[in-house]
Amino acid sequence: MNDLETRAAAARPGALRPAAPALLGYAAVRALGLVVLALWSGARGKSAYTLLTARWDSLWYTRVAELGYGYEVRLPNGDVHSNLAFFPLLPWLERLVAAVSPLSYADGGFVVSLLASLAAAWGIFAVADHLYGRRAGVCAVLLWAVLPVGIVQSMAYSESLFTALAAWALYAVLTGRWVTAGLLAGLAGLTRPVGLAVVAAVWAAGVAAFLRERSGSSFVGDGSAVPAGGARGDGHAGPPPGAPRTGASDGAPPSPHALGVRPRRVAGMLLAPLGAAGYVLWVGDRTGGGPLGYLDVQAGWRNGFDGGYAFALFVAGRFTSFPSALAGVALVAGVALVVWLYVLCVRRGQPLPLLVYAGTVTALALCASSYFGSKPRLLMPAFPLLLPLAVALARAQTRLLAAGLGTVAAASAAYGAFWLNGSGPP
Repeated sequence: MNDLETRAAAARPGALRPAAPALLGYAAVRALGLVVLALWSGARGKSAYTLLTARWDSLWYTRVAELGYGYEVRLPNGDVHSNLAFFPLLPWLERLVAAVSPLSYADGGFVVSLLASLAAAWGIFAVADHLYGRRAGVCAVLLWAVLPVGIVQSMAYSESLFTALAAWALYAVLTGRWVTAGLLAGLAGLTRPVGLAVVAAVWAAGVAAFLRERSGSSFVGDGSAVPAGGARGDGHAGPPPGAPRTGASDGAPPSPHALGVRPRRVAGMLLAPLGAAGYVLWVGDRTGGGPLGYLDVQAGWRNGFDGGYAFALFVAGRFTSFPSALAGVALVAGVALVVWLYVLCVRRGQPLPLLVYAGTVTALALCASSYFGSKPRLLMPAFPLLLPLAVALARAQTRLLAAGLGTVAAASAAYGAFWLNGSGPP
């Protein structure tokens, strides 16, 4: 086997031991967040568990699990909020947990989210470790855990489930497991509308592999290859700082002409869109709206894609008075940070499927026309944006790294408790 095959074999998904430090650190951060939420909610006379399992979108998911599709709310302004807007995988799992245990549907959603958040952390570690090494993998997981809206990872929402499926699908692409990638992408497409991002990543990697084979170029390339002899283009030895360790930039197997590689790649690409396409077409048939019927359902929630126009107006509106102008500055800074991180991912030669995935998630989150307060949690699955920071933090001394991340974790826990006891995630 060549080096990439050896690395793939050594980093099989079942290799839990290398990920143990990352998972333990992740569990500690999430436990801190839950403890602070419980104390904060108790002081305000509220139930932390209710905030996690029986408010906002979690109620819609449990209604789907309990009653199926067809429930809707008609608002005085004429808007129709239909539960068809919520993809089915999480409610299916909630129903499964309730069927095999004494737990309620809401309890099932909480259990699924807790387990899925650990699976997501493991998947993020697998991707980062494969590309940049174990220490960077641990840092990537901890950065994802301490996000300001990280408390959502413990809610009966679909973000954790989706991130788990997306992370492992991307890992499967990076290691040439095309059928696995297609199956996971299909499940991601049954979880959230942004499952399109995972499908796009699988297809981008597949098309790039086919084009490279057709042109006769080598497997190594697309910005993540290390030149022969280890010399960098700037005259220094070794790969560029922060560049992926592997020469695989799109997940194609080391030998693209190996027996069975192309059929498996085609199979993976065909499987990837089946989940999202199947649900969208089913909704269109149920509503009578045809292939675009799901867009009508989203329109009832005033959701749409306008290229960011409505969000720009929303941000501009924050600058009409002094107190709200501070929020406007924070929004502008947040968007600038996200864009800067994506540009950094491109400049550092991040693999093509990760760039496509993160770019699609970011575009769909920032360019949606409604629910502006949801944008931070909608960006949460875009974990590849954290990888440049993870690589930088991996070079820090362990003592400083632990102190810094511990401080941020405490701030994130406090903010999560404040947020859920206030406006919360719409």
